[in-house]
Amino acid sequence: MNEQPWMNALPASVLLATDLSVRCDRALDRAAQLAGEWQAMLVGLNVLETRQAPDLVLGWVATGDDAELERFAEQQLRDDLAGLEVRVRMRIARGDPVQAIVQAARESGSGLVVTGVASNEFWGRLLLGSTVEALTRRLPQPLLVVRQRPRGRYERIVIATDFSDSSRHALHAAARYFPGRELVLYHATDVPMSDRLERVIDGETRRHIEEGDYAAFLAASDLPADLRKRTRIVIEQGSLGASLSRYVREHGVDLLVMGSHGRSGLMNVLLGSSARELLQWVPCDSLIVREPRAAG
Repeated sequence: MNEQPWMNALPASVLLATDLSVRCDRALDRAAQLAGEWQAMLVGLNVLETRQAPDLVLGWVATGDDAELERFAEQQLRDDLAGLEVRVRMRIARGDPVQAIVQAARESGSGLVVTGVASNEFWGRLLLGSTVEALTRRLPQPLLVVRQRPRGRYERIVIATDFSDSSRHALHAAARYFPGRELVLYHATDVPMSDRLERVIDGETRRHIEEGDYAAFLAASDLPADLRKRTRIVIEQGSLGASLSRYVREHGVDLLVMGSHGRSGLMNVLLGSSARELLQWVPCDSLIVREPRAAG
């Protein structure tokens, strides 16, 4: 396993990728909250592209002068980071957003990359389209996609699991980054295609999963005994997107943690053609964790 420095400790630095518009305000607030909780540095990153979407905050800059555009971006980023009760740094980059984010995360030693949700073509393409797959394949660090307005630290945390090594690594990341919380492992069983959401499974199937896959999954984890006792499993029948979204709403989940690969196709839902749908369905923040063996 190719270990990375941030896998064994709380992040010393958190990278916020922002387009400087109001759509990233919640991501900024969450990044600041996490930096404060971890006593980490907050690094604010804005990537300037040659063709900025007209609704971005820098769209009103009339000049086409690159130097002036960069000065406006620096000033806006400085204003956004001002007054936060954490240590901050700022970076302005140019070019491809994915490459710039990966490079900034590496150079700043960040253990987490934070960004927001949007529907606009430029930034929405970055977060909910093919680029989220590119980020999770190229970004060794976990990627936090923020939807909700922060109201304190993450308390209700759910890890989507298919009992794969990737799911186990996601569990380890959640336990390390958010100590002291109860962790809920969520597993949705496969069912034939149907418009109905069938959530109740029979006792024999539940016992088979709990005593088989779930027991082996926890036994192979690095969690201490007390945390294993505080970790519980929720098993429901139905499609992952519909079942999980309803569970998140009904239980007020703050954060969903997901691995980037899976043995049963769970993460293909996340990183394949349905990535946009799943991130829109689940009404909470999402943390996507890449397998360490996949890091290059």
